[in-house]
Amino acid sequence: MSSPDVNRLLSFALYGAANRLIRMHKPFLQPLNLTFPQYLVMLELFGEAPRSVGELGAKLGMDTGTITPLVKRLEQAGLVIRRRNVEDERKVWVEVTTSGEALRDAVSAVPDQLQTACRISEEMAGELRNALDNVGRIDRNE
Repeated sequence: MSSPDVNRLLSFALYGAANRLIRMHKPFLQPLNLTFPQYLVMLELFGEAPRSVGELGAKLGMDTGTITPLVKRLEQAGLVIRRRNVEDERKVWVEVTTSGEALRDAVSAVPDQLQTACRISEEMAGELRNALDNVGRIDRNE
C-alpha cells in the first residue's frame, strides 16, 4: 500500500496556506512592532476592553501559557496594562493604553490590506472563511 501524496492532503494545504497568510502580515505588522499573535490580541482588545486574560485566550484559542507572555510583552511595549481583579485576584484584566490606542487605525486597516495583497474578493474571502469554519465542526459538536 502506497502512502498518500502529501500535496493532495487537505491538512497540508491548510498548513501551507496558514503559514503563507501569517507571513503576508509581516510587512503590515513590522512597522507597528507587532507579531501576528500580538496583532490578534490587539484586535480583540480594540473590539472590547477591558478583557480578562482568560477571555482573550479562549477567544483566540490560546492557552494561558501562550497568552500570558504575549500580554506581558504588549505591556512591556506600553500598549496594554494588566490589572488584577479586586474581587478575584486570580483574574487579570487587560486594557489598551493611550499608546496602544494610537495604533487602532493602523491595526484595524491590516485585514483590508491583507485581502488586497491576497488578490481575493470579499465574496471569495467570506466563502473561504465559512468553509474553514466548518472544518472539524462535527468534532466540536457545533
